[in-house]
Amino acid sequence: MPLPKQITFVTFDVYGTLIDWEAGIVAAFKKAAAADGIEIDPDVLLPMFHEVQREIQSGSYELYAEVLRRTAMEIAERLEWKLDSSKSSFLPDSIPYWKPFKEAPVQLRKFGKKYKTGLVSNIDDKLLGQTRRHIPHDFDLVVTAQQVRSYKPDPAHFKEIERRIGTKKGMVHIGSSYYHDVEPCLKAKIPVIWLNRHEEELEGRKKPTEQVKTLLDAAKLLDL
Repeated sequence: MPLPKQITFVTFDVYGTLIDWEAGIVAAFKKAAAADGIEIDPDVLLPMFHEVQREIQSGSYELYAEVLRRTAMEIAERLEWKLDSSKSSFLPDSIPYWKPFKEAPVQLRKFGKKYKTGLVSNIDDKLLGQTRRHIPHDFDLVVTAQQVRSYKPDPAHFKEIERRIGTKKGMVHIGSSYYHDVEPCLKAKIPVIWLNRHEEELEGRKKPTEQVKTLLDAAKLLDL
């Protein structure tokens, strides 16, 4: 499935693609754990975070703030950290401090000059609003998990995009998670650029339309 000859709309995942959420997650956990005398190893935390969050999101829909609270409690239990439930909101409370990758604002301006742009995210509207203060860009479309009451890789986000635009012709999606973004796009036959910041191996998985390491690389790929 090649890139469209006439691209009109480029959508972006947010966390991991535009926002360095892993740095934000590690900082939030380290601060909260230190208050209880617990040390956090990022190399242990991050794989555990992605695993636990995926398990929780696969159940019945609930707001992402609650997903994060439950994720924090489950991780604390696995780490034998006696985290009081009244303090479990430290993770959603940290989202306003999650910063964008340095390249994001500049590259978004490039995309916005040539294409319509959109955000496609597994988050609440309120929390996304806190994040958007860091990405001053006027998006033409925003679809959140709260709006479709579902989490990617469920196809609801992409079905909603097609419904609002009226077509998926000319659309390209850029995302950093193979599981949350590449897989559903391939199933929906939407061209997808995998922003593979960690240089993961495909290991038998289907190839994305294109694969890059940075947003700058993605911009160059689309002749920006």
